[in-house]
Amino acid sequence: MIRIFVFMVFLLPGILFSNTNNFEYKLETVVSNLGKVWGMTYLNEKEVLFTQTNGEIGILNLEKKDIKYLLNTPTVYHRGQGGLLDVQKSPNFEKDRTLYFTYVKEVKKKGVTTLAKAKLINSELQEWKDLLISKSASNTSRHFGSRITFDEEGHLYFTVGDRGVRPNGQDLTTHAGTVIRLKLDGTIPKDNPFIENPNALDEIYSYGHRNIQGIFYDKKTKRLWAIEHGPRGGDEINLIEKGKNYGWPVISFGKEYWAPISVGEGTHKAGMEQAKKYFIPSIAPSSLIVYSGKLFKSLEGKLLSGALKLTHLNIVTMNENNEFVEEKRVLEEYHQRIRNVIESPKGELLLSTDSGRFYLLTK
Repeated sequence: MIRIFVFMVFLLPGILFSNTNNFEYKLETVVSNLGKVWGMTYLNEKEVLFTQTNGEIGILNLEKKDIKYLLNTPTVYHRGQGGLLDVQKSPNFEKDRTLYFTYVKEVKKKGVTTLAKAKLINSELQEWKDLLISKSASNTSRHFGSRITFDEEGHLYFTVGDRGVRPNGQDLTTHAGTVIRLKLDGTIPKDNPFIENPNALDEIYSYGHRNIQGIFYDKKTKRLWAIEHGPRGGDEINLIEKGKNYGWPVISFGKEYWAPISVGEGTHKAGMEQAKKYFIPSIAPSSLIVYSGKLFKSLEGKLLSGALKLTHLNIVTMNENNEFVEEKRVLEEYHQRIRNVIESPKGELLLSTDSGRFYLLTK
């Protein structure tokens, strides 16, 4: 096969080759005309289970390019930014067939971010169980979060947005605006940072967040990374550490929506963590991974995120001291709101968009 190194050239129907920003890839549109696909997890090399915000759950066969929708899906609060959100297979999936979900559940006519699990058996969800119905209700229909990741010590982390109520970010009596850490069975780890604090919820791992829509535990470096929406400017990449306060809404690099006025007291304050990178203007990030595959050598160890507002795949390089080094943006020419990006067992990249498309990046 002859490679033509131009910005973008059609070579085969539905397949494009590119060599932009020193990142050579082949892009294929796998499927289209779906709803808003939020969560994705590889079940094996051929099959990807995905969630749509309207509550549907499907399994995409990448070879056949067909989709089977599951039975026994949950009833979700599908209003505003709410609905069925993330999905991740259990670290022990081959043995326990367990999937973890975050979704918005209606509680007293309000929506709350909820963590649940179920078993996947014969294309059907069985033994659905809510593990934590978060204390995060508000009168808004925005900023629910939510993403899931696992460390190697039997912990699950998931995120809850501030629910559009700014003071929630500094309020430890609500789950809104936090990263939550639980054991895989939904119980609370005894070493969670606020477990001895009578004025804080035991599940909270970190706080002071606005709306985290990407979180990822990097097994190689043992680091927990998150990316979150700022207001008008001030999206952040943070290194999440136990018990830390990330400042929202007291400190921010963002502006008010109604005027060019800074949000909060400033950009720094004692006792509050600084972002490892912030974005001005906002890219509106959704999803986050640290690339670990061998297929794309130039991406190894880099942070990859979808961008909604600025419609691209965002690539960020950090050094060994967790300091920002470089940012690149690819796929801008497609003008797609990239909702999620995940890595395949082969090191390929699978992307979902708000227009209901799946893109596969390979070589």
